[in-house]
Amino acid sequence: MKRLRISAISYLNTAPLMWDFEHGTVGSLFDIAYTLPSQCAANLQAGSADVGIIPAAAYASNPNLAILPGVAIASLKAVRSILLISKGPLTEIETVALDTSSLTSVALTKVLFANCWGGARTYVGMKPDVEQMLSHHDAALIIGDPALQIDRSRYITHDLAEEWNRWTGKPFVFAFWAVRQAALQDAPKNLDLAEIFQQSRDHGLLPQNIDRIAEEWSHRLALSNADCKSYLKDSIYYFLDADCVAGLRLFYQYAKECNALPAVQSLYFLDAVKAAVS
Repeated sequence: MKRLRISAISYLNTAPLMWDFEHGTVGSLFDIAYTLPSQCAANLQAGSADVGIIPAAAYASNPNLAILPGVAIASLKAVRSILLISKGPLTEIETVALDTSSLTSVALTKVLFANCWGGARTYVGMKPDVEQMLSHHDAALIIGDPALQIDRSRYITHDLAEEWNRWTGKPFVFAFWAVRQAALQDAPKNLDLAEIFQQSRDHGLLPQNIDRIAEEWSHRLALSNADCKSYLKDSIYYFLDADCVAGLRLFYQYAKECNALPAVQSLYFLDAVKAAVS
């Protein structure tokens, strides 16, 4: 029986989720490839991956996925790695350059402009180079590790997770693990995907392992060890709990209303899908 193929992301915020796959024995049960968040979703859509950590927005375009319960990349407050950077006040922004490597952050930007910042603007996709983006446009969306490296003293910055939380009072869910429902037919029956991915998250969040991740990534990103550690411990929330699911549903509602995403009728979780096909 063939191994399931995992499409993963090599960002600081995903490192705890991948702990067992990179440091334990479960990695040998899967074929793992690393790519950008938006490409994870594309790989699942194309059938070239079976499990992927997908931007929440990508779920709206692929109804044939089941969400692995309990695990997410979310934020209860400021996230620090999803930033709208501008040269002037929000009211003066006419064009926004978008880092399109995260479909969710793009949709969230449009939701916030539509509902909180005076209406839609002109959006243009660009590579995540803030100087180039701001040389052609009034604001720039920067996500992931490049956002953590931004010198905020040079720009006006808006943390999109913080803005969402201030407006709705809900957490924001940026990404979660999903599996192609068709792949479940061929998966080993004794392979408990939910438990495997939840345990990997739990092991990655152990204090000694957070220390190891922060030490490794501080060198990669030219950030301090303390900054990396506080980002993992304080900025990212790794649990897809009931409040996060409620925030996710609200995001889908607002994104549909401003035409940022197609309608999401239902959330299909792995346990329910497995029960239906067994």
